Amino acid sequence: MSEIWTVFAIIAAIIVLFIWDRLPVIGVCVGAALSLWATGILTLNQSLAGFGDPAVIFIAALFVVSAGLEVAGVTAWAGQLLIRQAGDSRIRLIVLMMGFVGILSALISVNGAVAALLPVVVVMAIRLGRSPSQLLMPLVFGAHGGSLLMLTGSPVNVLVVEASADAGGGGFGYFEFALIGAPIVLGCIGIVVLFGERLLPNRTSRTLPPDLSRLATTLFEQYRLSGDVYQLHVRAGSPLIGKTRQAIGLARRGDLAFVTFKDARGHLIRRDTIGEGDLLVLRGPADQAAEVAREFNLAFREDAPEGEITDQLFNRDSGLAEVLIPPRSPLIGERFFPGMITESGDLIVLALQRQGVDLMPGDALAAGDTMLLQGTWKALDTRLDQAEVLVVNSPDLMRRQAVPMGRGAGTVLAALALMVFLLATGLVPPAVAGLLAAGIVLISGVLSVEQVYRSINWTTVILVGAMMPLSTAMEQTGAARLLAETLVGIVGDAGPYALLTGLFVFSAVLGQVISNTATALIIIPISVVAAQQMGISTQPVLMCVCVACAGAFLTPVATATNLMVMEPGAYRFGDYWKLGLPMLIWCFILVIFVVPVIWPF
Repeated sequence: MSEIWTVFAIIAAIIVLFIWDRLPVIGVCVGAALSLWATGILTLNQSLAGFGDPAVIFIAALFVVSAGLEVAGVTAWAGQLLIRQAGDSRIRLIVLMMGFVGILSALISVNGAVAALLPVVVVMAIRLGRSPSQLLMPLVFGAHGGSLLMLTGSPVNVLVVEASADAGGGGFGYFEFALIGAPIVLGCIGIVVLFGERLLPNRTSRTLPPDLSRLATTLFEQYRLSGDVYQLHVRAGSPLIGKTRQAIGLARRGDLAFVTFKDARGHLIRRDTIGEGDLLVLRGPADQAAEVAREFNLAFREDAPEGEITDQLFNRDSGLAEVLIPPRSPLIGERFFPGMITESGDLIVLALQRQGVDLMPGDALAAGDTMLLQGTWKALDTRLDQAEVLVVNSPDLMRRQAVPMGRGAGTVLAALALMVFLLATGLVPPAVAGLLAAGIVLISGVLSVEQVYRSINWTTVILVGAMMPLSTAMEQTGAARLLAETLVGIVGDAGPYALLTGLFVFSAVLGQVISNTATALIIIPISVVAAQQMGISTQPVLMCVCVACAGAFLTPVATATNLMVMEPGAYRFGDYWKLGLPMLIWCFILVIFVVPVIWPF
């Protein structure tokens, strides 16, 4: 009996520390796992076994696939499609937004869906003249509901399937969650459409996520690359043949500025010398460009399609970055010029300015000067992570918002389709399906090894791995049985519906103050034992817990995504329950009246 009370004391300490929120979550969870070993309740292997559990591996793989979809521009494409289809209708906007985030969260988890669509929804609200606070909370709550559409929607779903299989219930199919998830999503959409304007505040935050979807256009205008740009053919016999970039870039010729040069097919090139047939790209007055053409035996390219330069500088493969020269930078005093190739060889300097005025070719750099650089997205991501310059806006964020269906989009979609097929058919275990999809994303080059590491939410992974031994301890010591017997004793002869009510309330309340994943790991073993003692199927009981854990609607601390929208939505602590309570009641009604019909006792 003493071991049971030790387990209860550890659970109480975990809950108190989660609510206190002064210690790192992973520190609390790992400390709980080690305390089970230190007290002799579990062996060391048992205390650390959660980190090797297939469910943990599967959850980590989902984060990689989610990041791949975002980096490849799939979510940017979807967001732009959403803006086009929504128009200026509030109802259509809410239905499309919540429906889309629900489907997206079912595929790539709540965290990934909300993180990908948060800036899109903020931009959409501003463009349509609506307060972001009217849209961001419905976005998150729609994602919570959508997490119940498919197995991949939440770590809790994975834990419930594993628990059901271990208890002999046979588990749940990949799309089986949608039988209860679809009514939840539809009900949540209906609540927002009917009551959202009255239940949600109408505020605008002072700190909104940046809208980088049109930054490329802004940069072209700032550095005067959107007009008065000319392409000149280098004819045979031109004195420019064999000249270097430096010779061209440092030459002072009125108000003309050298931008870069291209080969005969119109592709940007990074070699240092000009050859016959190359295209010289200049920016400045037309009369001065004509004078240069006559003097150096050049010909204006007349067949250039409108916007070609813009498309060549900013596209699926390459992009732009604006950088600032900080104080004490080693570049201060160096002489740069438009068209120059950086020392790494994979970035081109397109323009230089000082306080918004173009620098003359060969002027020494000073602190505060800005440069516009062009290169592949990979080069921009890796080469600018240095102390010499400060990046004004992240090229990676710009690409994710502004380049729909970018490089690797087809590969990532194929990997996602493969994972869904394997999960739906059950041909391989979920962990294998997830690892195969994540492996495709990595090997194809959509994500680098470093990006894979960064894409995984290690807090969630460590939390699940460290809390799993607690479920083992609850079963092994009899703590789960004792709690289940107490719960069954309380509901008495009221039957299984009373059990569902008790488990839902217990899970929902606990899930508002600590992680819903941690809540599931505590409640699942109790619910399984309670169902077995009452002689009923574990499936409706586990689905009840799953729905209750997804109903994290009442507080901002219930999930990371609730907190994610708190600042950009200008929400206060008390704003959440006003919209969240009707949604939680709707979930409760479905659990009591629909779950037992789909999964009989």
